[in-house]
Amino acid sequence: MHYDDIANNKQNKYPGKVYNAPSGHNGTDVYPGVPKHYTGEDVNPETFLKVLAGDEGLKKAGKKVLESGPNDHVFVFFDDHGAPDVVCFPHRDLKAMDLINTLKQMHHDKKYAKLVFYIEACESGSMFYKILPTDINIYATTASKPDEGSDACYYDKDIKNYLGDTYSVNWIINTESATKATTFQEQFDYVKANTPNSVPQQYGDLSIAKLPISLFLGSRKNPQPIGPINVNINRDVGSNRDVPLLLAQKSGDFERYQQLVTGRQFVDNMFSEYVNSIQHLMNANNDVLNTRLELNNRECYHNFVDTFKEQCLQITKHTYVLGKLYTFVNICEQINDLNAAKALNQLVQYCQQNLSNGYPIAIL
Repeated sequence: MHYDDIANNKQNKYPGKVYNAPSGHNGTDVYPGVPKHYTGEDVNPETFLKVLAGDEGLKKAGKKVLESGPNDHVFVFFDDHGAPDVVCFPHRDLKAMDLINTLKQMHHDKKYAKLVFYIEACESGSMFYKILPTDINIYATTASKPDEGSDACYYDKDIKNYLGDTYSVNWIINTESATKATTFQEQFDYVKANTPNSVPQQYGDLSIAKLPISLFLGSRKNPQPIGPINVNINRDVGSNRDVPLLLAQKSGDFERYQQLVTGRQFVDNMFSEYVNSIQHLMNANNDVLNTRLELNNRECYHNFVDTFKEQCLQITKHTYVLGKLYTFVNICEQINDLNAAKALNQLVQYCQQNLSNGYPIAIL
């Protein structure tokens, strides 16, 4: 599954080509032969979960689904934006419990012997932390803890973009250099040691980490040594959420840079004003805008997030907003149900009053 909006994007300096390492157009074009089972609008949470579950309706429609059984090893890799308890698809988001429930059902239906799941996203640890069972034969690793972001890397001066993310690039180059005996634990140790600014995490059945990667991904007859380009991936990294700002800065597009800054200030002020308007409803002992409390009240939190998406801004379009969603975590962990309903109603009123005349176009 991939949205397939890179190769023929009008901003792509080399139309029809995709590069994923900082050797620019002198490197390998990785686009030819890439499967296109699901692209564009078909890349969405509902279809993703159906593919994992081996949905018969999709299968009858001629679409490819996971047709695994009780003797199979399954490997899943997901890469996109994230926020507390959600990961994003191009136009919608996937809630952690929806993913966990699908994985539980797969285990119940004997869809795998063992399953390994890697996630690259900001706050990706929140998709598994305290909710992925340890007894359903699933081992998961994430790019970051539940409350921290992840980084882009491989900035290419010719292409003028970041071509990868640190956690993802690290596990991929480690896999390409792995022997038949290299284990998931050895890979995790390598990735953790070489991923700056975030701390990769492990969840689920950690005994699976002792198994060779080759049991899931196969192995190369001639593993590729990790070269100097790979060793230096941590140079010039940047927060995934700040990539639009960094690109504008690097290109010298100060008009675009100022647009983004203005848009972000608009969002900052929006959240500040809203929180001030409901302060009397909370038993807040800390700074609601800056603290990162642990998420327990998921129902309350997702009510706020869903309402914000419907009444305020699209979080998958304006990805800077994703870094603000922990505000709703902090609210829900410090408010009773009655006042939460009042605060939710106030959110609707605030957005209707303050966004009715539009907002800065650049809030990426």
